[in-house]
Amino acid sequence: MNSDLLSLKTRQVFREYLVGWTLREISDEFDAADVSCNLDYLPPVSGQRRTLIEQYYNAVDWADWREVKKVLRVYESILTKEHNKEERLSLEGYGSNFTDPIRLSVKRMIHALKKDGFQWIGGRIVTGSGMPSLEDIKEKATEFDAKHLAEQIRRIEQSVDSDPALAIGTAKELIETCCRTILAERGKSIAGTPDLPQLTKETLRELKLVPEGVPEQAKGREVIKRILSNLSTVVQGISEIRNLYGTGHGKHGKTQPIKPRHAKLAIGAAATLATFLFETHKDSDR
Repeated sequence: MNSDLLSLKTRQVFREYLVGWTLREISDEFDAADVSCNLDYLPPVSGQRRTLIEQYYNAVDWADWREVKKVLRVYESILTKEHNKEERLSLEGYGSNFTDPIRLSVKRMIHALKKDGFQWIGGRIVTGSGMPSLEDIKEKATEFDAKHLAEQIRRIEQSVDSDPALAIGTAKELIETCCRTILAERGKSIAGTPDLPQLTKETLRELKLVPEGVPEQAKGREVIKRILSNLSTVVQGISEIRNLYGTGHGKHGKTQPIKPRHAKLAIGAAATLATFLFETHKDSDR
């Protein structure tokens, strides 16, 4: 079974587009994304540019999300630059003979990514599953040696389409595990059996992510306070949708089953929040 997160076809589509760039431009893009280059590798391709790109590709473990993300950053930069170039030429009055080839190439690259399950949205490449942060959470589970967290992620991935209720229930548990892991790392004891909103509030307070903790002199203070307040709203929403549709509570016999798309919404919110909390915990002073 092929475990590559980016298909050979997609890599070739971007490689062929980069053939039109200079060697320096190609190196700058990959180096800026911290992609290694295996100069000892001699690929069975023609031309210096193809060879250089394949030497970068050869140093990538295509089954490792951390390494693939670096290549995706390169692809993001390529798509953004070419899209901006097409718009600039169009505004400067250049005709379709100049702009159409760029537009078609960008569409071809985006289409290749889509077949691999990725989308280019707002200048960013995200997974098309609606769960853009699960892979990031996997990294945190490994970093903190949180085996239970890793098991929850596995359960979510396996159930989101076949059992959305289980996926939603597990998304709620994922935030709980995240909060308990962070508090334990910081030596904070948890009294009693707090519900999810209480547990999250305690974690936010410990991480100084409460609105009242924003300094008066901070730029955009009111916006920051509003965003922090919305974190609690997200948690409350996940708790409520879990109570209505997720596993863990008895329901009315005529309750309509929830759709996978709703589960993906809850999972995306839970994973994004958990990633933010873990990264804040790692980066902040204790």
